[in-house]
Amino acid sequence: MLLRTRLVCNTFQLAKRNFFLTQNIFNSSTIMDSDFVDSGDEDFAPVVSSKTSTAKTAGPPKKPLSNAQNKANMGPAKKVSENSQKYQKLSQLDHVLLRPDTYVGSVESFQSEQWVISDEEPVSMERKVVSVVPGLFKIFDEILVNAADNKIRDPTMTRIDVVIDAENNLIEVKNDGKGIPVEIHEEEKIYIPELIFGHLLTSSNYDDDEKKVTGGRNGYGAKLCNIFSTSFTIETADKQSGKVYKQTWSNNMSSHTKPKITAMKTAKEYTKISFNPDLSKFGMERLDADILGVLRRRVYDICGSVRGIKVYLDGKLIKISNFSKYVEMYVKSLEATKVQFTEVKEEGALTPPPSSSPTIVYQVINDRWEIAFSLSDGTFNQVSFVNSIATTAGGTHVNLIADMLVDKIIEQTKKKNKRAMIKPFQVRNNMFLFINCLIENPAFTSQTKEQLTTRPSQFGGKKMELPDEFVKKVLKSGIVDSVLDIAAANADKALKKGDGSRKSRVTGYPKLEDANKAGTKDGHKCTLILTEGDSAHALAVAGLAVVGRDFYGCYPLRGKMLNVREATVDQIMKNAEISAIKQIMGLQHKKKYDTSNINTLRYGRIMIMTDQDHDGSHIKGLIINFLESSFPGLLSVPGFLIEFITPIVKITMLTGPEKGKVIPFYNMPEYEEWRDNIGNTYSYKQKYYKGLGTSSPAEMREYFGMLDKHLKHFHELQPPDVGLIELAFSKKKADDRKEWLRGFQPGTFLDPDLQVIPISEFINKELILFSMADNIRSIPSVLDGFKPSQRKILYGCYKRNLSSEIKVSQLAGYIGEHTGYHHGDASLIQSIVGLAQDFVGSNNMNLLMPLGGFGTRGSGGKDASAARYIYTELASITKKVFNPKDNPLLTYLQDDEQTVEPEWYIPIIPMILVNGAEGIGTGWSSNIPSYNPADIIDNIRRLLDDEELEEMVPWYRGWEGDIIKLSPDKYKVEGKIEQIDESTVEISELPIKMWTVTMKEYLLQGLAGTEKQKPWIKDMQEQHGVGIKFVITLTQEEMAKSLAMGLKERFKLVTSLSTANMVAFDANGRIKKYNDVKDILKDYYNVRLHFYQLRKDHMVEQFSNQLEKLSAQARFIKLIIDRELVVSNKKKKDLVAELQSLKFPSFDKNGAPVKAISRDDSESDEEDIVDADTSIIHKAVTASSSYDYLLGLPIWSLTRERYEKLLAQKIEKENELTTLLALSAKDLWKVDLHDLREAWDKLLEDDLQRRLSGVADIVTKKKRARKTKAKKEDDDDDDFAPNKKKVKTSAAPKTKAKTNDVLPPSLTAPKQENDIFSSAIFGSPIRVDLSDAEDDMALDDSFSKFDDVVKASAFPSKASKDEVKAKPATKKVLKKVLVKPNSIPAKKAPPKKAKILDDEDELSHVPVVVPAKNVPKRAAAKKAVKLVDSDEEMDSVSESQPESDYDDESEFSE
Repeated sequence: MLLRTRLVCNTFQLAKRNFFLTQNIFNSSTIMDSDFVDSGDEDFAPVVSSKTSTAKTAGPPKKPLSNAQNKANMGPAKKVSENSQKYQKLSQLDHVLLRPDTYVGSVESFQSEQWVISDEEPVSMERKVVSVVPGLFKIFDEILVNAADNKIRDPTMTRIDVVIDAENNLIEVKNDGKGIPVEIHEEEKIYIPELIFGHLLTSSNYDDDEKKVTGGRNGYGAKLCNIFSTSFTIETADKQSGKVYKQTWSNNMSSHTKPKITAMKTAKEYTKISFNPDLSKFGMERLDADILGVLRRRVYDICGSVRGIKVYLDGKLIKISNFSKYVEMYVKSLEATKVQFTEVKEEGALTPPPSSSPTIVYQVINDRWEIAFSLSDGTFNQVSFVNSIATTAGGTHVNLIADMLVDKIIEQTKKKNKRAMIKPFQVRNNMFLFINCLIENPAFTSQTKEQLTTRPSQFGGKKMELPDEFVKKVLKSGIVDSVLDIAAANADKALKKGDGSRKSRVTGYPKLEDANKAGTKDGHKCTLILTEGDSAHALAVAGLAVVGRDFYGCYPLRGKMLNVREATVDQIMKNAEISAIKQIMGLQHKKKYDTSNINTLRYGRIMIMTDQDHDGSHIKGLIINFLESSFPGLLSVPGFLIEFITPIVKITMLTGPEKGKVIPFYNMPEYEEWRDNIGNTYSYKQKYYKGLGTSSPAEMREYFGMLDKHLKHFHELQPPDVGLIELAFSKKKADDRKEWLRGFQPGTFLDPDLQVIPISEFINKELILFSMADNIRSIPSVLDGFKPSQRKILYGCYKRNLSSEIKVSQLAGYIGEHTGYHHGDASLIQSIVGLAQDFVGSNNMNLLMPLGGFGTRGSGGKDASAARYIYTELASITKKVFNPKDNPLLTYLQDDEQTVEPEWYIPIIPMILVNGAEGIGTGWSSNIPSYNPADIIDNIRRLLDDEELEEMVPWYRGWEGDIIKLSPDKYKVEGKIEQIDESTVEISELPIKMWTVTMKEYLLQGLAGTEKQKPWIKDMQEQHGVGIKFVITLTQEEMAKSLAMGLKERFKLVTSLSTANMVAFDANGRIKKYNDVKDILKDYYNVRLHFYQLRKDHMVEQFSNQLEKLSAQARFIKLIIDRELVVSNKKKKDLVAELQSLKFPSFDKNGAPVKAISRDDSESDEEDIVDADTSIIHKAVTASSSYDYLLGLPIWSLTRERYEKLLAQKIEKENELTTLLALSAKDLWKVDLHDLREAWDKLLEDDLQRRLSGVADIVTKKKRARKTKAKKEDDDDDDFAPNKKKVKTSAAPKTKAKTNDVLPPSLTAPKQENDIFSSAIFGSPIRVDLSDAEDDMALDDSFSKFDDVVKASAFPSKASKDEVKAKPATKKVLKKVLVKPNSIPAKKAPPKKAKILDDEDELSHVPVVVPAKNVPKRAAAKKAVKLVDSDEEMDSVSESQPESDYDDESEFSE
């Protein structure tokens, strides 16, 4: 009892202190900010001016208790002294009524921005300014929180009913939880319900040692509602006593009725509070719409914050099932507000549609915390509940969550932009937090409980930590980008410090060649030329001598301009180029420019002068990006941005009526059209001008003299252009940029005829080429599996005719020089080494031989020796895969003045599947596993036979682990481990691409232990031989643990392999993602089969041309020996005319027929061509040169013997053509697959023997014969080679490889013991010995062997099996397989040429003569051609000649 008395006295003293404090506050002239929390989220923050507050507090002070209604205890008036009247004592009830703001907040109406529930259907949350009385809201909230608290006391409670009857001024709150005990309090001697609701300072929450998570604390609560009501009724059903208790108070709790106690009629307990607010106490006459909206929202609060209950408002169920649904109401309201604001602000403009679902990140942390996050509208917002109490002013619980999130967001922001200057409040202002928590014994700033003050360490329960999953979702919600945007807006102010202005002189930039009129009233007429580097700047300055310096200025850009869209403020401010341009131009950051204020600049326009390459296009794009993002409207000014173009190619005519004329071309399509039409009739030389530095000062002055011809204007900025600029340069558009690049069409280029360039066209057709360049370097082609660097290596090896070993460093130098490689030797050497590596996990089929230390499995190839110490050469299988017969069919690229590697090779099998591929480009990456070449060959054969493909599993040569399929695009990769004894295990294989050093590091960590893990390996030994062998010793305990976990899992011997990211360039040069290996195989198959048909068509055309040429030569010699044609002592012109009259066909230098040529160049012109600059790349075919194959014959050829040999060769060639025509494209492919399979099997056998022996591979090479065989007397085929004038060339080798003039090297099959089929199809070297009696037998035997292979390959047969067995082909005989007219079986008379060309039955579906559109023409021969007849002679020539025909004179030249 004494304790209760002391507690009451202490509370009364606290009330007195608050009384005087409140009196002083309300008598002041203004309402201080400290009186009300100024957060935008406080429900009752006043929106009134200081004048209004002063008016309300002015006037004479009221006498104490003058407004109190409870006068029952006041006796008759007595005369008291002045001092006694000054100092008074109030009862608790009187004090509450006199100073209500101490207990319930202000009883006056205030305007504030509140969240309210709308009256209209559907029900929604909206934020608006309302007039409410905080005290009235508080007494309603106390009753509502009491009902919610009952859920904590009684978990079985399921329902709360709230009725707000505005017409009758009646509010009812009922819950179906456990009722209040209906019994008399032992000490107070009154019923407990009366004690709770009718007496102040009564509560069940006074025991601070008890941890409670209810809302009540001080013992006021519902009594305050009673005090400020004209009528207050409590009704409760107590199941324990079986009674229903009902009692009513009136007149502000000053009087009450006797309790009415009845027996319970049902077993359902409940508690119901009904009260009529005393509106006069709140200065109100009725419950208006504003207060009703706030009260209803509070009911929705309870529905969302209390779990497991249903809430009914005015008899209708509130359809909010959880806190997440409650949060959605707020976020949807914010989104709707944003859209409405956009429509109002930008009336008439296109309004973007609102997002379908606002981003809400919701997470239930534990049984006491659930939080949600969304983006705010630019100010910090929070809706929080502590034990169902709405903490409208936040508190320590909100600060805890907000600070955690701010730290995480800033950390992520720093990862994206390390130099971003972000402050915590900038992050906080973009957050909308929703918190619903239960706090043990919460403490608040006041009885209104608007702000929690409990320290986080005293919250109770588990320590609050944000889950990683929740944080990740928050970071993906767009908060980081929003913060960066706001920081950028703030940074604009800082960037304005570097703004320029219109002034006549700009100092501080010594490289600036300033226009004389810049910064004057004529400044808007001036042009600033921005050049790419100092060299271009010097040329531009030379051009100023022509146009003058009054209206033209020049400034060089150092490298590429900064991408300001992704740069920090600090980077932009420190960027020299940006600062210089702003000062020189007089630009002001974010100032909107138009035609009306363009004259405020020092220069009226900018001219860009860059190289005509991808980097030059990128610089133009960066300048456009800078101007668009920093100076709105500037690009919309007509004619502001222009570019200066220079020729890409210049042609100098060497012959014809326009001899000496220089023709410039400003784009490649224009030049190529001229070259393919007019250029074919003249001799000329060309020069490429990719860089500005190629032009001389004199040429630049010439360009400036015709300035209009060299200028192109950019079109004014259009609305779609802004999005495209952002697409190209913004990191936010990474996914969109990926799709943009995937849609790229090869061959796309900017229309060269455009004089005004739309920015959209520039981005989509020129700038995209720069973006594609990285992908082209990083992602392979589906056809050959190569990236450009690897393709250049193979091309270089073929061009150099690499037949013997060479240092890698030397090969890299050669390839860099002859293939236009521009990325440094180190990168090229790495690619060469990669093609030669053959350790397990590298290449299934290495195309180069690793002669030296090319790296091992130990370090994944990183332990390769320096390039100057190691050697390489082409592997023997390389030409089986990349058949040289396909080379003339490929499309070769041009790099400046030289022909380089083809667009892609077309191997016999898809090498992208053989060796796999990896690469990371711009927006795209690729990862394709390796497969077994044998499986690939088998599947290609199935495609050729129209059979179903079989599934292929990734495979790696020499690897002995297991690959298990888990799903269509995922495999499990396992190494090998086994238990040797009770304490020992042995690892004999690692997962593919796990290198030995990686496993060793892991085992050593287990042996020594780490900070997080104790040692668990007792001992470890390495006993590697040919393969992998780790022997590990474990304790019995660790062995048991390892067996329980799984040995493979414990020792990290299980990895995964995915086929979900197989990306490659298809045959059309477009990026394509493949979902299945079979799709790759099918795409490749279609193109490869088409190229077999092209190969056949090309060979048919070559054979047909050779037949016609042989016939013409024979007829020519016959006319000579019969004296019907005399060639001596005649002018060349007359002789050519006579040959034309005799209908002799004309052939070019490549042996291809040409149309009749009437024009011929004079001898002086020809001499000029010979002595001209070595840059001549085209010599026109003249009438005289088209008959070199006749007029160039040596005198020794003009004999009857040679005439008879030509007839024999003609018959031989006809038979070869007949044999070829009988085969289909599929037949040709099957032959190549047969040869490749044999070579692959041999490679596997050799590799297995090498690995099993454990000895390094010893390369033994035969010394090829360098001597030339003695020629027989009549073996002078050289006589048939026409003599050509030698043209002087720089650095020309002394000796050239000898080739067959009748059959080009690319069509001559290599001689092999088992390659009779190829020899029969493609023809032997034409080396006829009429005196050899064995030739008849040899030829018959060769065709028998040929028929045997045909039958074995399901080809049409020409001989029986018995004949094949009767005539086995020996090596000696095979060497003599020479196509000889007398040895052809007399099965059918050889068809004549006319019949071969016209007979559709023999040609099947293949035309005899097919123009090879993609076949580059041979350059002029500069040597006599000698025929060879054996591998030995060919090899000897190759070894003595470092370069093959893959030079400027080769089939690769165009």
